[in-house]
Amino acid sequence: MDRLSGLDASFLYFESSTGLMHVCGLLTLDQSTMAADYDFETIRESLRQRIGGNPSFRRKLYNPRFNLDHPIWIDDDHFDIEHHVRRSSVPAPGGREELAALCGDIAGQPLDRDRPLWEMWVIEGLQDGSIAVMTKMHHATVDGVSGASLVSELCSVEADAPPMTADAPTPPAPKRPSDARIVADGALRLAKRPLKFAKLLPPTVGVLPEWIGRARSGRAMAAPFTAPRTSFNATITGHRSVAFTRMDLADVKAVKNAFGSTVNDVVLTMCSGALRKYLADRDELPDSSLVAMVPVSVHGKSEAPGTNKVSGMFASLASDIEDPVERLAAIAAQNRVAKEHHNTLSASLLQDWAQFAAPNTFGLAVRVYSKLRLAERHPVIHNLVISNVPGPPMPIYFMGARITGFYPFGPVFHGAGLNVTVLSNDGHLDVGLIACRELAPHLWELADDLPIALAELVSAAREATGPTARARKRTQPAGRA
Repeated sequence: MDRLSGLDASFLYFESSTGLMHVCGLLTLDQSTMAADYDFETIRESLRQRIGGNPSFRRKLYNPRFNLDHPIWIDDDHFDIEHHVRRSSVPAPGGREELAALCGDIAGQPLDRDRPLWEMWVIEGLQDGSIAVMTKMHHATVDGVSGASLVSELCSVEADAPPMTADAPTPPAPKRPSDARIVADGALRLAKRPLKFAKLLPPTVGVLPEWIGRARSGRAMAAPFTAPRTSFNATITGHRSVAFTRMDLADVKAVKNAFGSTVNDVVLTMCSGALRKYLADRDELPDSSLVAMVPVSVHGKSEAPGTNKVSGMFASLASDIEDPVERLAAIAAQNRVAKEHHNTLSASLLQDWAQFAAPNTFGLAVRVYSKLRLAERHPVIHNLVISNVPGPPMPIYFMGARITGFYPFGPVFHGAGLNVTVLSNDGHLDVGLIACRELAPHLWELADDLPIALAELVSAAREATGPTARARKRTQPAGRA
């Protein structure tokens, strides 16, 4: 019986008409590498063959009456590719703004819970004659890492090669359990919850004094509820705005090497610089630093069941520091502390507590929280979500078309209506931005500020490693650095 984990199910329980819990991805494609001219019906038929044998694309939710635990996954006996792979077209002139507007509309629509929780939209009418594909998968069935991997499984490393999983045997669809068995199993799991709670509570309570001790000694990650309020820290609507940009990964690595930091440090510094400019242009740059929630993959570390293998840490963006090099140094130092602090926590802590998620209670709480606009009545938990997801390091092809951009978009939340997700792809960083449209109506300005922020870091790196810097270092007296 493939029952959802508490964390997977919580994304269902927390979902509302304004807070949709799916993850999206925009693939821009170069169709000149395709063996034949583009034809939507041909692409859909190819996807039918590739997807039909993958259980992850065919499973749907099932929750019989009187089930006291989380729903289960079952194979969709009536799976129909036409309900999932659709076509659309952008209006003239078909530029990036028109494409982003269409993607925002797609991202703002809920998935049909009576079918497998995913969609693909093949988008035509682009100005340069290319095509794009917008993917949408519910967070209950994928996290950032597994979502990117699932899309990659449909791709190939050569234009005319079979998909990456073509040689993998297709497992038979599991036999659907009876309602009586599902209900009995759920009742048994519910009866065991008090014992699980008793086992989980002591180590969790022990985290509090550890956190306080670290905070007092300056060895703790940024604390929640300490973030300053900005225009995107309010109650969200169901409307979405989308933007995206692409940068060279080599530039990020050059900065990393010049200053002895990590790629993630540079990514956060770049985002911080862009946010500084975006907020300063609106006269709302806060005096204290922005705080980001950074999802952390625990794939391979957590033995907890379920698809979502994720934890998270709070990271200061040092947005109160103007100089980009000083900001990078501050973020790198804080990230080292945050990672050390995060490593002291159980990798499965979030998954363990999520097992106690109750659908009716959580659903009611979300509706009340939204209706009363409580996100605007308490201190800001965190300003935004910033994710850094590993992607394919080499060129990959979707239905024979080379992928020229792979832009991910995560969910946004009440009180944190902006999400920035970065994916490494074929020597580039593909950055997807998604926000509540009312809270960030000019998202392209923030997207365009990202390459500017990276260019500032690259320029500083060149100065730090150029001939003048090396000559100055050679002439310094011994004992000085």
